[in-house]
Amino acid sequence: MRKLLLFTITLVLMLTAQVQAADVNTVKATIVKHAIEMGVDPAIALSIARTESGYRHEARSNHGAVGVFQLMPSTARRMGLNPYSLNDNIKGGIMYYKMMYKMFGSMELALAAYNAGPGNVKRYKAVPPYAETKRFVSKIMTDYHRLKANPDPAMVKAAAKKVPTAPKVTSAPKPVAPVPKVVNVKEVNAATVEIIDETPIELEIEATSLAI
Repeated sequence: MRKLLLFTITLVLMLTAQVQAADVNTVKATIVKHAIEMGVDPAIALSIARTESGYRHEARSNHGAVGVFQLMPSTARRMGLNPYSLNDNIKGGIMYYKMMYKMFGSMELALAAYNAGPGNVKRYKAVPPYAETKRFVSKIMTDYHRLKANPDPAMVKAAAKKVPTAPKVTSAPKPVAPVPKVVNVKEVNAATVEIIDETPIELEIEATSLAI
């Protein structure tokens, strides 16, 4: 009986782990898909989600942030999104990071604004001197560089799906020979040449008619 109980527990844990792995892979694939569509590097999008929630949509912060990207409901509403929807949460997180990047023009400052708010970044004109924000930026940048060196399988799979571009022409095309102009000759009378000492000195063309 005890062995059966242990076997059952082990089986349940294994199945749970497999489901969680499948869920994480689905979340990663969705993040990469939306990041590419929105013109954001998938590596930074994955790094933010990993640091914020470990890719868990059920994650909630003490401040009320929701899901994978720890999106605040008020922020999501301003963007017309539902943070409790996985797709909307991912779109909202990537969109907000993109807004911060456009505002500050720096990956580190955009991440700092994502964590501490754009007002504090503007105030210090740098990453705010908050321990939490500094850890947040450092952790994400480390993970970002790791993913650039060793892309996540979701990134590799998305890259493989891209439609290949047409090959570049490396040599100039061969010139096409000009088509000879057709001349319709209706009537050309014979020319007479009077030769003295085998040197032509006079050429007469009588009653010639040429149509082109």
